[in-house]
Amino acid sequence: MTSSRAASVMPARVAGGTGELGSADARAAAARRRRRVLFICGSLNQTTMMHQIGRHLTGHECFYTPFYTDGLLHFLSRRGLLDFTILGGEMRRMTDAYLRDEGLPLDERGRRGGYDLVVSGTDLLIQRNVRGRPLVLVQEGMTDPEGLAYRLVRALRLPRWLASTATTGLSLAYSKFCVASEGYRDLFAAKGVPAERMVVTGIPNFDNCRAFMRNDFPHHGYVLVATSDTRETFKRDRRRRFFARVEQIARGRPLVFKLHPNENVERSSAEIRAWFPEALVFAAGNTNHMIANCDVLITQYSSVVYVGLALGKECHSYFDVARLRSLLPLQNGGRSSRNIARVCEGVLARPPRRAPVAAVS
Repeated sequence: MTSSRAASVMPARVAGGTGELGSADARAAAARRRRRVLFICGSLNQTTMMHQIGRHLTGHECFYTPFYTDGLLHFLSRRGLLDFTILGGEMRRMTDAYLRDEGLPLDERGRRGGYDLVVSGTDLLIQRNVRGRPLVLVQEGMTDPEGLAYRLVRALRLPRWLASTATTGLSLAYSKFCVASEGYRDLFAAKGVPAERMVVTGIPNFDNCRAFMRNDFPHHGYVLVATSDTRETFKRDRRRRFFARVEQIARGRPLVFKLHPNENVERSSAEIRAWFPEALVFAAGNTNHMIANCDVLITQYSSVVYVGLALGKECHSYFDVARLRSLLPLQNGGRSSRNIARVCEGVLARPPRRAPVAAVS
């Protein structure tokens, strides 16, 4: 009787034990699925994009690093000679402050290594310790026009960064390239990016512009001028001609200027006040909220024009506005970061590639 009872109880105990082992096995399996992901940040826009994507990869160990490079460019950046780029200066300070304030796990320059996936907002430079690793590239925003620098880089196979964002996507060092819209997919395909490498996901910060209508910016009904850091990045800027155009478009209406974060604030503010003494000039503040409250948006070379277009504002840009409408990032209610995280999960689930494919020439 006792023996029989014990025998009848034993399977339950074994089953219970198996359940515990099963739970341990499940935890071990989950640990094996838990991978290491490095997010390479850059401008504040790129950094906030990376953070939004990382929020959807909580099943993995995610680390963040400010943008970095190697060799001569690293040498120059350490001496402050590249402070006009995302490698230093105000843009780097803003990124450092964001990473610190958000308490994000840092791995400066990805020194810890052993990453199963790298996510970056640019492929103009591919860092040495990233090469050969699974990489997901995320479009940051607007790309520069294909001018002389772009043609020279492609013809002479010069470093892609010399042509700035016009060469975005041409490294082919990535497994997947997450792009803003069908229009941008067509644009990158025309440059030689394989269609199977691209996924139209939308891009964070530009995918839910209606949300910017809820804001506490106190001004309404003005012409907003969003300037660019063209002079700070050694590009030609006919500022007086631009001001004349602003004056023509505004036709006496109230003016608000929002300076680019990388601009020389003292110089730009003095120029604006000399030409438009009644204008309000902001060096800081939420640009998207300012766009939401304006009647007209005037830009130079800035992705914020997409916010104006998405909100139905009258927009002016150095780029062809009709063309910009065809490239407008998807408005998907803020789901782009989740879409990109799914792409990352898909790349993590694959066997790693042995070597990156050669860049588009």
